[in-house]
Amino acid sequence: MSFSLPVPAWMWPTPDSEAAENIRKGHNPWMDAVHLLWSIWIFFGPLMDGRGFTFKWLITTAVTYPIFASLYGLCIIRPRRSVYRYAWGIALLGLLTLKFNDSSGGCYFIYGCVMLRTCEWSWRKYLLQVFAMCVAFALVSSVDGMPWQVIAYLIAMVGIITTVINVSINASKKNAALKLSQDEVRRLAATAERERIGRDLHDLLGHTLSLITLKLELSRKLFDRDPVASRRELEEAENVARHALGEVRAAVTGIRATDLAAELASARLLLESSAVHLDYDALPPSLPTDVERGLALVIREAVTNIHRHAGATEASVRFESTAEKLDMQICDNGRGGQSVEGNGINGMRERVRAMGGALLIESPPKRGTCLTVYVPLGAKRRSVQSLASPSDNESTDLAQGAA
Repeated sequence: MSFSLPVPAWMWPTPDSEAAENIRKGHNPWMDAVHLLWSIWIFFGPLMDGRGFTFKWLITTAVTYPIFASLYGLCIIRPRRSVYRYAWGIALLGLLTLKFNDSSGGCYFIYGCVMLRTCEWSWRKYLLQVFAMCVAFALVSSVDGMPWQVIAYLIAMVGIITTVINVSINASKKNAALKLSQDEVRRLAATAERERIGRDLHDLLGHTLSLITLKLELSRKLFDRDPVASRRELEEAENVARHALGEVRAAVTGIRATDLAAELASARLLLESSAVHLDYDALPPSLPTDVERGLALVIREAVTNIHRHAGATEASVRFESTAEKLDMQICDNGRGGQSVEGNGINGMRERVRAMGGALLIESPPKRGTCLTVYVPLGAKRRSVQSLASPSDNESTDLAQGAA
């Protein structure tokens, strides 16, 4: 049996609030409440000014702090366009509290200035609002007899804190925009691939199936009158079907292949999200489909390792291609020291081995990691394939004999 307290309707986050944004990101809606920890200075203020915890401080704090916490919560759950009202409420609460408690009033004032950052305003409007708060604070605090050094210190703190927070917010927005661009690239690539598949299947199967249908209809009509011609049409339909089957298999192989250029572009976007610059050479021309697919998968796994574990700032992908072989190097300037090979590296070795090549890893401590792939091409590749072909030929002969 579970028991939960009902939440009042006014405490539900509105769709355009800071709490709702946290929910959309998968965070706790009250994650921003952790910033209330900075208000601990309210309770340390009496220890620093020499007066100690007086009865006036206790009454002032007991009355104003719940109001401050409520206004802070409203800044989180109410619409962004109306947050400035609660931020100004916190700042005015601080101005009123200055007459009774300098530490509480100054802390509330700083919170009011900082909470303005939740509003979706232009820089000009935001700075004007903060400037107006600072002017009001300077006037009220000077009338109350606060030393000008303290006034200047608190206003400087507002400038520093708001600058740091806004830089962090802008960085978060850029990271979100980068993630959206990565998702858009993948979506466009998938859309283009679906369109290509549709065109290839239409061009490949449309005419072929029509021809097979025509041959079968003609064979059916000739079956009683001319059995020889009918048999010939059936044989031609069979040949067309076998040819179409080969083309379909080749098309499926092309569909499954990962484009090397698209994989490198995706790798650059991934590494840029972790502040790693990726540089790569021009792609080698006319690679076999299975080699291009295998190299793309190796690049994907290697770049993922750099993104997660390397701690690098730069990475590169280099190609050296001749008629006989292809060399590919993936290097980074990270921490290095790779000693244990996990599933990712084992998977890369298996893919390279399937292409008849070899994989070499150099990872000295604190000097980065360099992964080198050697893949045979041309005559060397044909000789490697011929070593594995007898068993395939034998199975083909057995199948034909059984038929």
